[in-house]
Amino acid sequence: MDAEKLEQFRQLLQEEMKALLSEADKTVHEMGDEASHFPDPTDRATQESDRTFELRIRDRERKLANKVREALERIDDGTYGICEDCGADISEARLKARPVTTQCIDCKIEAEEKEKRH
Repeated sequence: MDAEKLEQFRQLLQEEMKALLSEADKTVHEMGDEASHFPDPTDRATQESDRTFELRIRDRERKLANKVREALERIDDGTYGICEDCGADISEARLKARPVTTQCIDCKIEAEEKEKRH
């Protein structure tokens, strides 16, 4: 992959990381600002359910942030866009759809089929 394309993907990944960190920051501030003294048990249960849901989303985003960091490291070390299983180039279309991917479409399909069988 040429340097210009790599720089485009670097910027895309950096923007994604910035958005993820912004959302995490927002959640921390919102949860700290919430008044959690509801006299009604139903209201407290609803708030707890909402918090749990929000934290599950943030946990998924934390995992995605780790993948973004790893993708940025692959750009730096020259392995971005190369399938970790077969060593083939990952198509640009696939990288645009999923910039953190580590597998070409063929290897990903094969891995998913193996997963279904087990």
